[in-house]
Amino acid sequence: MIIGGAVAGIVLALPLIVSAIRSMQQAARSKSSLSKEEMPIKLLYIAVIGAFVLLIFISIQSVQQMGFVRGAVMAVFGTLWIWVAGVILSECIGRTNWSPLSGMTLIGVTLLIFIASGIGDRATVVASVMVGAAMCVAMSQATDLMLDLKTGYLVGASPRQQQFGQFLGVWLGPIVIMVLILVLHKAYGLGSERLPAPQGQALASMIHGILGGDIPLGKYIGGAGIGALLSASGIGGLGILVGLGFYLPFNIVLTYTIGTVLRIFSDWKLGHRFSDDVGVPLAAGLIVGEALIGVGFALHYVFKGAGI
Repeated sequence: MIIGGAVAGIVLALPLIVSAIRSMQQAARSKSSLSKEEMPIKLLYIAVIGAFVLLIFISIQSVQQMGFVRGAVMAVFGTLWIWVAGVILSECIGRTNWSPLSGMTLIGVTLLIFIASGIGDRATVVASVMVGAAMCVAMSQATDLMLDLKTGYLVGASPRQQQFGQFLGVWLGPIVIMVLILVLHKAYGLGSERLPAPQGQALASMIHGILGGDIPLGKYIGGAGIGALLSASGIGGLGILVGLGFYLPFNIVLTYTIGTVLRIFSDWKLGHRFSDDVGVPLAAGLIVGEALIGVGFALHYVFKGAGI
């Protein structure tokens, strides 16, 4: 369902992709003051070439069995997928504040496994996941920048300065997140009851199915068809959301359901203005507060285990 929903999203977003490319080309040729509000499009071309070279390096260096030709094919696909999926993710986050990043990454890793197949199961998985992780991080930057641009538009910020800020600070996020993941894994264990990883488990089950040859192809096709129909229903990303609902633990789905019902009730009784001005900031505080407490407990367990 996740793959089918994401593929349907790509098909539906093709006019947006073409429009985005044309608008960037027109902005590059324009001599008006509006063109000075964006960073030069030449940087985008340099980034595309750099991404291609980097993905070749990752694919070849991740496993010894990977040849240059196969690594180049993986790099070409990865670069194109970053471009296409980045446009789709930006559109989704721009319109709905929701991003189907997991679905796009799942599709990318699935196709990378087929490209890398034939060099050994372990090597195939390592190379595909390594390149897929690089693709995922690159695609996530598209959503992050779109959120910044939306906020900047409200306060009158310069897109050029915001993009420049992204260039300066993009290196910090992966370092912080990797350290945080290691701390949480040492404290709870990724995939455990206290630290579930439903998307990772979905990817693992898909990899085991492909490599083991025990693929319920009919169920995959049926689920993909349902996901595509749901995403084409007019509710953006519905197929991916329903698919993720099956993977997420019941307690998380139930909590989301309770929050959604409370939002509907708040909009009905108190109005949308109250929900936006009071409910949303309060909910954001609850999310951040719980996350900080979780990190605090994790650090406590890590330090306690290390005898500090």
